[in-house]
Amino acid sequence: MIASRSSSAAALGFIGDKAAFARSTSRSSRKPEQSQKGATACRATSDTPAERPLTSCCITREQIDAFHKQGFVHLPAVLSDAELREHIDPVYERFLSGDISVPGSDVCDMSGAEGRTRNQFTVYNVMLPRTYHPAWQGSVFEQRCQDIANQLQDGDMEPDYDQILAKRPHSKDAIFAWHQDMAYWPPTTTSTATATCWLAVTDSTEENGCMRFIAGSHLESDLRPHAPVASSRAKSHALHTQLLSSDAVTHVPIKRGDITVHNERVMHGSGPNMSDQWRKAYVLAFRKRACIAEERALGFTHSHNDVTSWDAFHDHR
Repeated sequence: MIASRSSSAAALGFIGDKAAFARSTSRSSRKPEQSQKGATACRATSDTPAERPLTSCCITREQIDAFHKQGFVHLPAVLSDAELREHIDPVYERFLSGDISVPGSDVCDMSGAEGRTRNQFTVYNVMLPRTYHPAWQGSVFEQRCQDIANQLQDGDMEPDYDQILAKRPHSKDAIFAWHQDMAYWPPTTTSTATATCWLAVTDSTEENGCMRFIAGSHLESDLRPHAPVASSRAKSHALHTQLLSSDAVTHVPIKRGDITVHNERVMHGSGPNMSDQWRKAYVLAFRKRACIAEERALGFTHSHNDVTSWDAFHDHR
């Protein structure tokens, strides 16, 4: 029987909000706060209203260790509500409404359903929004997450791809199937180290389909077998794999502005949205510079319009 539990500070090895990810969002010149283990809080350096937004974040040794032990970690309050309203929400809504044009399969339904129109998608997916809205490139969120990725994966981490994932309310099939990210990507000769930052644009709960993980599954020697969710990969881009009876599922509900960060091999997915509101997330993944260069040389950009895709690298039978 597959076990299931929600995350907690004790269970996942996190420190609470006051220490786990201390970050001042005020424009203060006071001395930086310290976490329980001495991690310096992020802070601004000037009181001037025109000051450039804070773009770095300090994380604790415990959080780094949790990331490598579990394959994921929860980091609270990476963006404030004011920052979300200014930098994320307006553009996000333009993508959902279709006001920002996205060609071909880079807008799709990742539930695996076939034959739907955009206004019927239950897992509304936009690939590479930074490409279609370049103003998001180099954003405050991107810079903070790059700093986090460098701390988690020993530096040299660059943005590889990004993604919008929005789950329609009252949608039993708004499920992002269990998978490992490496199953979607080509094998490379360089380091595959990844830090995928998953931002809660709305509160993410078990009711509306928060992230869920199989902690430690990234330590298995081989990727698990994956197959298309739909009848073929041409019908739906989504892949899935099966849970084992020994797998323990950890749900990770997080607040708006929090992130989870996961690596390239941990098993993860998310459940249906049974709430009255959209569940909105924005994903930004970082990989080593050399790995990204190798991907691009293979013709792989993470666009669902790529000619060279998962099927060129993996046997899904």
